[in-house]
Amino acid sequence: MALTGRSEDEPGADATRAIGVDRAKRTSIAAAVALGALAWWVREAAIGALLVFVVLMLVMHWPRGRGGASGRAPAAEGTQVVWPGRGMKAVVEALQEPGFIIDRAMLLRYRNPASLIAFGTMALGDPISLRFRSPELLATIEGAIASLQPARAMLEERRPERTWQAEIVAIPPHQGERPHFFLILFRDRTAELRIERMRTDFVANASHELRTPLASLTGFIETLQGPARNDAAARDRFLRIMREQAARMSRLIDDLLSLSRIEMKRHMPVATSADLVAVLNKVRSQLTPLAAELGVTIDFSPPAEAFVVAGDEDELIQVFSNLVENACKYGESGKRVEMELSRNRERGERVIDASVRDFGPGIPAEHVPRLTERFYRVDVGSSRAKHGTGLGLSIVRNILLRHRSRLLVVSRIGEGSVFTARFPDPGQESA
Repeated sequence: MALTGRSEDEPGADATRAIGVDRAKRTSIAAAVALGALAWWVREAAIGALLVFVVLMLVMHWPRGRGGASGRAPAAEGTQVVWPGRGMKAVVEALQEPGFIIDRAMLLRYRNPASLIAFGTMALGDPISLRFRSPELLATIEGAIASLQPARAMLEERRPERTWQAEIVAIPPHQGERPHFFLILFRDRTAELRIERMRTDFVANASHELRTPLASLTGFIETLQGPARNDAAARDRFLRIMREQAARMSRLIDDLLSLSRIEMKRHMPVATSADLVAVLNKVRSQLTPLAAELGVTIDFSPPAEAFVVAGDEDELIQVFSNLVENACKYGESGKRVEMELSRNRERGERVIDASVRDFGPGIPAEHVPRLTERFYRVDVGSSRAKHGTGLGLSIVRNILLRHRSRLLVVSRIGEGSVFTARFPDPGQESA
């Protein structure tokens, strides 16, 4: 039986040990015959015959390599057991993606460290169907083995939720023979597909949001050109509604452009500093007229000390303008909005918290995790009535990500909501 490309740390090493077992057998038989002949020569025929018998019985029950040691059937006489060579394994091991080498029977012959992380332990020599239960994937692998042509299949796993793209290619043999091995390379496309779905949803939502006021404008224009052509009262009422719809489209486009600009530079580090005390003072000044219209007061007691963070002042003003405006509109029934600055600790590190609190109806718990999604609204009718675009908190989230910060939301039904922007405290290094 010929053996190629095996190492001591893989199942192939058993076959190498089997060769050593065969040699030991021959050596033992030769020793038994020699000792028997010697005993016969010194007229101890009974001892010599007994010695030969004992040694032969031991040889008959000697372990038989993989068949005796591991319970696997030995290879048929004359067959060639082929395993991946060291060079082939070294290349697969160097890959950053999970990689497997299988044979024509779809038995696992080698796997790299990345595959252990992604898919867990798999025993060499086992069918890959024990780990991958996808009929589509297995059928694609079978087709690639039969046709010797590259193939590709998708594998979706639920726990954890991941989407893999598997590429199957034949590994050419050295001497032009039919390929013995096939490489299966997995690429994780989970993040890529998620972004693609987000982009598709974004375009669909943006189109829907723009189509609604556009349809309204078109309808009123047709009415003014037709039945209401000479109706002065209807004309004034329709023009007022058209102006509101046009303003809604303008706000939506402005928010879309703002979100696009922020996402483009989200990974760019912030090179300036800003004092959150000054930022919140400016926000209160800007939104006091809106709050007065809604019957809401904005309370902020500026602390004596500065609260300086690494940040772009204009972007931070946009963050807290969004938060305070939402608090005034959706927490209108509470008649009060509070802004507060404080220093705290999180996991042993100092942080700066800038909070905006309203005393309105609160937000149901099931909606809180999705508040920063694009176009997500707790109450669509109420949001549109208050001229919301559904993009404000998404803009807030992206700006805070650029500032290495995050948004915390705590809300209780009947008590109101607290939106907190948590910043790393630059002063902790000198503290």
